[in-house]
Amino acid sequence: MLDIGDGGGGRQGRNVLGGDLLPCSLNPVTGYFRDGCCNTDPTDLGLHVVCCRVTDTFLEFSKSRGNDLSTPMPEYAFPGLKEGDQWCLCAARWVEAWRSGAAPKVVLSATHERALELIPLALLQEFAIDLH
Repeated sequence: MLDIGDGGGGRQGRNVLGGDLLPCSLNPVTGYFRDGCCNTDPTDLGLHVVCCRVTDTFLEFSKSRGNDLSTPMPEYAFPGLKEGDQWCLCAARWVEAWRSGAAPKVVLSATHERALELIPLALLQEFAIDLH
């Protein structure tokens, strides 16, 4: 079982649906703590809590905002993202992308509950790829 950390509060992280926080991606390894999950704590000022499946549209949008996620950075063991990869995004960046029509789909079971501080659950559900 993957160690998903304590979610910053001394306990296992919870997702926006109230369940255990599931891994977002191990290839590439994502998360503020690079543990594969969208865990957070008070040092995570960017609130990297929204598990998304990135698209070329989003990657272009992010690059236009000064955050190039598609170019590899070997010095940080970052392979660069490509369409279809999953990644823990900053909640505010996801909102910014949504307002610009570039928001990627969301994996609710791997999105930390703290995302709800900035994004209504109903909006996340509109973009969900894991609703049954």
